[in-house]
Amino acid sequence: MNPLESWTEEQRSAFLYRACATAEAGTREGELFERLAGEAEAQAAIWRAQITARGHPAPAPYVPDARTRFVARLVRTAGPRRLRPVLAAMKVRGMAIYSGAAPDSGHGMPLPGAVSEHRHRALKSGGNLRAAVFGVNDGLVSNVSLILGIAGAQSDPKVVLVAGVAGLAAGAFSMAAGEYVSVRSQRELYEYQIGLERDELQQYPEAEAQELALIYAAKGLPRRDATRLARKIIADPEHALDTLAREELGLDPTALGSPWGAATASFLAFAAGALVPLAPFLLNPGPHALPISVGVSAVGLFVIGALLSLFTGKRAGFSGLRMLAIGALAGSVTYALGRAVGVAIG
Repeated sequence: MNPLESWTEEQRSAFLYRACATAEAGTREGELFERLAGEAEAQAAIWRAQITARGHPAPAPYVPDARTRFVARLVRTAGPRRLRPVLAAMKVRGMAIYSGAAPDSGHGMPLPGAVSEHRHRALKSGGNLRAAVFGVNDGLVSNVSLILGIAGAQSDPKVVLVAGVAGLAAGAFSMAAGEYVSVRSQRELYEYQIGLERDELQQYPEAEAQELALIYAAKGLPRRDATRLARKIIADPEHALDTLAREELGLDPTALGSPWGAATASFLAFAAGALVPLAPFLLNPGPHALPISVGVSAVGLFVIGALLSLFTGKRAGFSGLRMLAIGALAGSVTYALGRAVGVAIG
């Protein structure tokens, strides 16, 4: 690690910590950020000493760049809670304070196979199912609206078929590309930040333990227990990085997933939904294709809405009818627009 870059990172962190402390003045979060600012300055002093020890001149007083000043202004205006992803990317620790209870002082982290680990996996599986259902819904609503819009302007089933196929392909690739970039960006952030944590653990483990103890104390753990737990975690390098990622960075390493896997799943889910209103035109592109498409799309929307009731707790019938109404509204509007444009250019 370049000592000058590390010095700059720590100074920038201290600057942003103080902005967070100002935004959270008078709260336990504000106190945490103020203490973390002091820790960051202490770590910057370590890197400064390394710079001079190598025969280089001491760095000039830190001056935040435009990006850092802009983020600090946003923090003071909107608060750190709303800017957690941005602050985590800029090496501001302690974001987990906004989501999570104090850990059990009896152990540092869940052991593989523990109840909490099984629960986490179950929640993750449920999240994947929910994302798949929403992906199918996006594809169905998007393509049925496109097909109805084209049908309103042009009655030729072959034209509607071409538009529907194009809508399926464009939407599926767009969703896949967006999901790939999203997951890839999350992984890059994690890899970058965990690399910094790994270097810092090697350079000043006691300082890292102190930072972690401050976060645990801010979450409500007694200060003595927080310090003991933090030192226990830092003493085990294999688990320390994982814990630091969760508690300091607010990142969940197990939830990152594969960019290609996420992109493929998004592509298939959207394509499956988009295929529902398109299927009648593929099987029999005649005059009856449009009403059949509307019928099967209505059934599909109701089923998707009913499935979503698994995640909302609402009655399946109510959720199904609500989704059907939303799809009907979207389709009616696009059909009317297509009709108006068709008349205007006809």
